[in-house]
Amino acid sequence: MNGRERIINTLKHQAVDQLPWVPFAGIHAGALKGYTARELLTDKDKLIESLLEVKKIYRPDGMPVMFDLQIEAEILGCELVWAEDAPPSVKTHPLELSKEVPCKCLMPSKNDGRLPLVLDAMTALRKLVDDVALYGLVCGPFTLASHLRGSMIFMDMFDDEQYVKDLLDYANEVCKKIADYYIEAGMDVIAVVDPLVSQISPDHFKQFMHEPFESLFTHIRNKNVLSSFFVCGNATPNIEVMCLTKPDSISIDENVDMMTAKAITDKHHVAIGGNIPLTTVMLLGNQQDNMKCTIDLMDSVSHDNLIIAPGCDMPYATPIENTIAVQQAIRQPEEVRKMIENYEAVDDDIEVELPDYKNLERPLVEVFTLDSETCAACTYMMAAANVAKETFGEDIEVIEYKYTIRENIARCKKMEVPNLPSMYINGQLKFKSIIPSKTELEESIKVHL
Repeated sequence: MNGRERIINTLKHQAVDQLPWVPFAGIHAGALKGYTARELLTDKDKLIESLLEVKKIYRPDGMPVMFDLQIEAEILGCELVWAEDAPPSVKTHPLELSKEVPCKCLMPSKNDGRLPLVLDAMTALRKLVDDVALYGLVCGPFTLASHLRGSMIFMDMFDDEQYVKDLLDYANEVCKKIADYYIEAGMDVIAVVDPLVSQISPDHFKQFMHEPFESLFTHIRNKNVLSSFFVCGNATPNIEVMCLTKPDSISIDENVDMMTAKAITDKHHVAIGGNIPLTTVMLLGNQQDNMKCTIDLMDSVSHDNLIIAPGCDMPYATPIENTIAVQQAIRQPEEVRKMIENYEAVDDDIEVELPDYKNLERPLVEVFTLDSETCAACTYMMAAANVAKETFGEDIEVIEYKYTIRENIARCKKMEVPNLPSMYINGQLKFKSIIPSKTELEESIKVHL
């Protein structure tokens, strides 16, 4: 059984000879060949060369062709901010100041933006690779609508429900169109990546998201292609309602307990993938950390309907040996068990000094993120804080702590931050994996003024 068959069988709930492995080597693929993230995401030849290197080194069963949630947003008028070691982020939101819904006649064509690059790469890679399942990643309707409207969409969910539904309907039609292009290019799995789903309640999901997502996954299924529902952050409360939209699989990150989530997905006959920690293990850990984490993950749940993968797009600078260690643990679990049987992870001995919260001169808003430049949920959590800063000016202080920095990991542990992103005001947890509306955040700050 080859890797492609292994992924397809898993998503169809059929037997496999071993656990499938999908390294989400998005921008990290470029690092393998010495290309920057921007070079990788704007040059077809460099993209293909890098993906073939991923296949050679990491021996995956499945792999994404392009991990960039801004492709659709860029076509629809959002300006992007580019980085050398991260995917681009959305800078401007065309509908931020005007509550409009674009006409459904305005759909991306195959010649728009970077779609020609992506489609050419998919077609070429499909001809070169027949033993690995190829994933086409589509920006999900909620995150795409947020790219267009900005953080105002969270206020709209309370103030103008019909507008949100109409905008999601448009965004969903865009998703279907992009999915059709990727299916024509030979993708085995259409992954709908919507990190902002973790930032809303199950009630809001049922009210706004169920219909578009169920329609989208039905559309993909009717094309005889498999689907996956990618989510970032603490999506635990939403796993059940996500399953009810009938994707073939769900992919989670380390904010979600795999045992808890798999019990739910198994009940609904949905496969699940994840959730090796990106920063603490893959980026900043060593080989033994990655082996132990993978073995522990494999031992925690049944192996049916399971894919082992990083929690999301791997950091650019992830050490090659760490990813190979994960692959070894999956392929040779008994040998790896012997290698790590006496291994104990050592915590970094980093001392951090917390502010004197009781004697602050002004309210302090602390935002704990994976990285607001690369994580969409973190981007909008940080955007909410920045809007508050614009409103209150020098009367408040706003700080972001990115989890990609060792000192900030230690700070998260000392603060006992439960999930990322989270927002604290004067040392008190106010918003955990839920992006506040402008009014909610302002009211929380005023209490401390």
